[in-house]
Amino acid sequence: MIRLDSISKQNGHQILFIEASAALHKGEKIGLVGPNGAGKTTLFRMMVGEDQPDEGQVSVDRDVVIGYFSQDVGEMAGRSAVSEVMDGAGPVSELADELKALEAAMADPDRADEMDEIVTRYGEVQGRFEELDGYAMDGRAREVLAGLGFSQERMDGDVGALSGGWKMRVALARILLMRPDAMILDEPSNHLDLESLIWLEQFLRDYEGLLLMTSHDREFMRRIVGKVLEIDGGSLTTYSGGYEFYEQQRILAERQQQAQFERQQAMLAKEIKFIERFKARASHAAQVQSRVKKLEKIDRVEPPKRRESVLFEFPPAPRSGEDVVALKRVQKRYGSLTIYDGLDFMVRRKERWCVMGVNGAGKSTLLKLVAGAAAPDSGTVVVGGSVKMGYFAQHAMDLLEGERTVFQTLEDAFPQAGQGSLRALAGCFGFSSNEVEKRCRVLSGGEKARLVMALMLFDPPNFLVLDEPTNHLDLATKEMLIAALASYEGTMLFVSHDRHFLSALSNRVLELTPEGVHQYGGGYTEYVARTGHEAPGLRS
Repeated sequence: MIRLDSISKQNGHQILFIEASAALHKGEKIGLVGPNGAGKTTLFRMMVGEDQPDEGQVSVDRDVVIGYFSQDVGEMAGRSAVSEVMDGAGPVSELADELKALEAAMADPDRADEMDEIVTRYGEVQGRFEELDGYAMDGRAREVLAGLGFSQERMDGDVGALSGGWKMRVALARILLMRPDAMILDEPSNHLDLESLIWLEQFLRDYEGLLLMTSHDREFMRRIVGKVLEIDGGSLTTYSGGYEFYEQQRILAERQQQAQFERQQAMLAKEIKFIERFKARASHAAQVQSRVKKLEKIDRVEPPKRRESVLFEFPPAPRSGEDVVALKRVQKRYGSLTIYDGLDFMVRRKERWCVMGVNGAGKSTLLKLVAGAAAPDSGTVVVGGSVKMGYFAQHAMDLLEGERTVFQTLEDAFPQAGQGSLRALAGCFGFSSNEVEKRCRVLSGGEKARLVMALMLFDPPNFLVLDEPTNHLDLATKEMLIAALASYEGTMLFVSHDRHFLSALSNRVLELTPEGVHQYGGGYTEYVARTGHEAPGLRS
């Protein structure tokens, strides 16, 4: 369906591809992987004709329709979410909008003199709408939006009133409703809660066309892709197996290449030693010359490319008391909506609670109450003795001072720390020696999240309250964070939609449901085994 033949591409001074080739076929589900900046989005743009290779060719089979979801969703306003989604299916959405306008006109007494023309036009539009299976299209659009977490009210409201994350879901729903021959999805798992993520997994598994996608969610990739295309150092390598197979093969290939490199280096050292020892002796001149020529002809084995994965280690945090936080008879309302009515909840030292619940269940509200960012309407929230809290919230990224650089931000927070230790901290969170001079206003969402995390963890609290800490983080940073938190000695209360993060770090589960609040001993893995579902909004 899509072929890449010896493509080369350069952006400024950065070489992205050097004579790279790959073939993508109908029915394949392919994960595109590679370090940040390797060229994944550029590759997508070349496949859909938004960019061109400098050399080589990208060819797509005739009549193949490609649906492309990118993080740049563009402007949306003035129509309902349903109409916006149906727009992906072509003229159906325009007809739906006209039907709605004509229905309003028929109910308008000021337009009574136009009624014959309006009714005639309504009949024409309705006939064409039915021909294009418009009523079924409306139902299917609503089904997809519901799968992505939309309420009926949100589906019919003005899409312009939605946040950026919900607009992303609308743009994704548009591609899913199209059911094109090929889907190219750039980070479709971003901004989705756990229930929507699991629904999308099933949808993509059932999809019969070509799927090529990137995702920073390891579990999402593992469950969907059967083939991996890796961008590394300008080349494309295909692994014909799932995501776990790719991880194993890459480690194996790196070990083999390292062993081959070391063997060749040992042989070269031996030859060079002989040449150096005997080059001045006339009696060995022929042998020396022969070995010099031999070395000139040898194809040098390159050492494997080292992935930058710096481990962050927690300095020891001061010990807290046994009772870390206690909520008693807590009530919390927003207007007429009751979030909590008499909640009792206790967190004790070294417990790691993950909070589960559908959208609107009160997950973030609970974390705000514990962190003191919101006050209960009644009841008490008591933080225990010697508790030093670190609170990671999404809005914390908006509080970074735009004109300060990454390094200045760290210096402002820790004026007593040496430059070396702050640069080491920045390096652990993915900021190279050049990147620490970036101003905060130009940082991506992922970079901001990493900086806020670095600020919180350098002088470690003994109680971490984390609201979606893995949003915007790439796979390598997530793995570093999970490894660091796994060895963390303190207490944790967190919300996350990343199942790898949940499984690796929780030892307690708090489930918020309309029927009440449930507490489970054991972590997320035990919760899934006990309840038979991966999230409270899903019932087996």
